[in-house]
Amino acid sequence: MKIRELLCGSLLLLLAQKAFAQSNVVLQVSDDPNHSRISRFIYGHFSEDLGRCIYDGFWVDSALPVRKQDRIRVDVVEALRRIHIPVLRWPGGCFADQYHWRDGIGPRASRTRTVNTTWGMVEDENSFGTHEFLELCDLLHCEPYIASNVGTGSPQEMEAWLEYLNYNGNSALTDLRRINGHEKPWHVSFWGVGNESWGCGGSMTPEHYSNEYKRFSEFAKEYPGSPLKLIASGANADDYNWTDVLMKNTGLWNAWGISMHYYTVAGSWDHKSSATHFGETEYFKALKNCLHLEELINHHSAIMDVYDPGKKKALVVDEWGIWTNVEPGTRPEFLYQQNSLRDALIAASTLNIFNNHCQRVKMANLAQTVNVLQALILTDKEKMLLTPTYYVFDLYQSHQDAEWLPIQFSSPDYSFGNDKIPAINASASRDSSGVVHITVVNLDPGHAIPVSFNITGKNYKSIKGQILSSARFTDINSFDKPDQVIPRPFGDCHLEGNQISMSIPAKSLILLEIK
Repeated sequence: MKIRELLCGSLLLLLAQKAFAQSNVVLQVSDDPNHSRISRFIYGHFSEDLGRCIYDGFWVDSALPVRKQDRIRVDVVEALRRIHIPVLRWPGGCFADQYHWRDGIGPRASRTRTVNTTWGMVEDENSFGTHEFLELCDLLHCEPYIASNVGTGSPQEMEAWLEYLNYNGNSALTDLRRINGHEKPWHVSFWGVGNESWGCGGSMTPEHYSNEYKRFSEFAKEYPGSPLKLIASGANADDYNWTDVLMKNTGLWNAWGISMHYYTVAGSWDHKSSATHFGETEYFKALKNCLHLEELINHHSAIMDVYDPGKKKALVVDEWGIWTNVEPGTRPEFLYQQNSLRDALIAASTLNIFNNHCQRVKMANLAQTVNVLQALILTDKEKMLLTPTYYVFDLYQSHQDAEWLPIQFSSPDYSFGNDKIPAINASASRDSSGVVHITVVNLDPGHAIPVSFNITGKNYKSIKGQILSSARFTDINSFDKPDQVIPRPFGDCHLEGNQISMSIPAKSLILLEIK
């Protein structure tokens, strides 16, 4: 009996595997114009005065033997320029609502020393301030996004900072800017009115923040040549009431958008997992939590639609990414974590979600750029490496400002235990030269999935693919092995007219370029 049961079980397993292998996912890609574009600002980044992101990341000791401009690390800048980062958010995060901008201007030797009470009681020399941040943005060829201090600041402080940055006339503040070495204004457009005002930015109710937003934004003046794009401090994850109250009480009449923050956690906030030592249980939980972002965007967007049916206001996801335990031996407050293939698949899936909601999501900022949370870049003294997440942004940069192409398909399930999630997610766009790019992710760690694409509208002549994957979902890029998880050519894709057939390997991301 036991032998018969074993044989029957083995036969059923083989039949199930055969059925899975023969299943084919068909993706219908519409090439008809829809006039929706994937804003390049979706591919933005966030750098807080936290841990080793600014100091020892972007801004290094003058004695460090690396190329520098002033104290800005050039190899970091060059790596970020290669992926065309469009916007950089600073100085926080929670740090923004304790930051007073005048502490970070003028001769560095005489700048006010302060204490970063949010992130580790670190003494801050303020050598990296407004001028240094905007010089960094100039080197990156990106837009600056400044988060202003509502929690411990005042409307007058915000008003003065804007004048210092954006006014081209003659005033005490513009004279001070010129004395400090910058003749012309910077024309900073993106401006956050506080950060996480429901929490570290002041523990406010939405009713109270609505009044604060109206008060602060009233004094946020738009100077000639500097169109202002205000971003209101929005909800934490599924706090839909915050969005509803803020939209109802303010209408965001003078705002460009409203923010939302959501971090992917493998487990719970109290019991986060390791960034590098985890099994399929943690892998699955993290992916499921990542995909929950789409539900959040759908619900917040529906609330915004009530007050803004024309979708004139942006939903700005200006903090997102996976949050794990810090690396052993590092300071807990510095949030330094490694970055695996799993994290790259989370980044790719998140960007696919943003692309497919581009009518409402107009900006997003990954947390954080260097040495903190889901960083693109890790440094160790003079050494630098690019994480798997960096290469996701490298592959996805073709979507920036491209025309969004809707995709319809039914994904097979990736099942684990008694739970399941869609195994496949994807997004597509067409750039200004008519080239179609499709990014497709297979989250299933154990099965390749056959897929076919049908692109309506025209016949195409050539296809080229790149793949990001590795042997294990825990694989990382380390200083000893910096090329463990990098894009490689993918040739197992076939094009006939407007039909594409391929098999997506397990736990992988593929970029297709179709001409």
